[in-house]
Amino acid sequence: MDFLDQILIYPLQQLPFFLITIVIAFTVHEFAHAYFANKFGDPTARLLGRMTLNPAVHFDLFGIILLLIAGFGWARPVPVNRDNFSRPRLMGVIVSAAGPLSNFLLGILGALIYAVLFATGVMDSITNDQLLKAIYFFFNMFIPFNFFLFLFNLIPLPPLDGYRIVEDIAPRPIRGRLQQYEQYTVFLFLLIIFIPGLRGYTIEPLFIWAANMGSDFLRMFTSLFGYSGV
Repeated sequence: MDFLDQILIYPLQQLPFFLITIVIAFTVHEFAHAYFANKFGDPTARLLGRMTLNPAVHFDLFGIILLLIAGFGWARPVPVNRDNFSRPRLMGVIVSAAGPLSNFLLGILGALIYAVLFATGVMDSITNDQLLKAIYFFFNMFIPFNFFLFLFNLIPLPPLDGYRIVEDIAPRPIRGRLQQYEQYTVFLFLLIIFIPGLRGYTIEPLFIWAANMGSDFLRMFTSLFGYSGV
C-alpha cells in the first residue's frame, strides 16, 4: 500500500473518487464529439460504436495508468471525418468544441448539485463522517477537474481540441502552415507537459483557474439559494 501511495498522484483513500471523476469526465467528453459529428452527417464514430456513454469504449488503458501516476493521460480520441459535413469548417469547430464544453457543463452541474446539498440541509444532516468525507472528496475533485479539462483542451496545440478549432477557423494559407508544422507543435506540447519548468508556467496555472471557477460557481449557486455557509 505504501508503494502505491508513493507512485499514485492521489492517496489510495481518494483514488476511487478520482476514478469515478475521470470515468464520467472522459466518457461524456468523447461522447459529445461523437454525438455532434453524427448529428452533422459524419457516422464514423457511431459506426465504430463510439457514440455511447459506455466508458469501456472510450478508455485507453495506458492513458489512464499514466494519468494516475504522472497526472497526464488521455482517452481514445473519437475519429471524425470532416468531409462528411455539409459545412466542414463551421461544423468542425462545433464538434471540436463539444468535448471541452461538455466538461464545462459537467463542472457547472457538479457545483449546482453540491450547492443544493448544502442549501437543502442535506450536508448538515449527515452524521456519518465517512459518508460526509466521501461526498466532500468527490465534489472537490469532480468540479475542478472538469473545469480543468475544459481549459486544458482549449490550448491551441495538437492533439488538443483547441488546435482543431484554430485549424478550422484559420484562413486556408494559415491552415496550410499549421498542418506543415503540426509535428513540431506536437513536440512543443510534450515539452510543456513533461518539463517541470515549462509546465509550471503553462499547465499548472490552469489548475488554479479551474479551482477558482469551481469556487465561483459554487458560491453563486449557494447565494442564489440563500445559503452562505460554504
